[in-house]
Amino acid sequence: MSVLPAPATLGAATGSRHVRDRIAQALLILAAVGAVVAVVGAAGAVADAGPATRMVETWRMLGFGVFAGVFLLLAYRPRLYAGIWELAILNKLALTLTALSFGAGTEGAGTALFADGLVTLMLLAAYVLSRGWRAWSAARSMG
Repeated sequence: MSVLPAPATLGAATGSRHVRDRIAQALLILAAVGAVVAVVGAAGAVADAGPATRMVETWRMLGFGVFAGVFLLLAYRPRLYAGIWELAILNKLALTLTALSFGAGTEGAGTALFADGLVTLMLLAAYVLSRGWRAWSAARSMG
């Protein structure tokens, strides 16, 4: 009696993993595109900002760019970056909860609630589909 699965079962599992990885990759690329669109949209806010808000608007715009890069890195190698998944998910979840707590009386809270909430769900789905937590095993094996 063999301990290894039959070749057909092994192939099906590999094919299933490939499909899950491709769906996760598509979600992450979509999130990256959204972040790039946010950079472009924020450029106008930077240009229009006065001295009191110019720095914070620039910081916000550049943050969108960083997240676009993070999402693309995760799409490229989802099981390589230990901790990056969790940081990105926690950041987007924190922004979602903050927007929820601020409520409709705060300018931009509704937009942030929708956008960051959606990205949180996309990241969680991609994390599960690609088994992003396995990056920790890879990190431990590297020393």
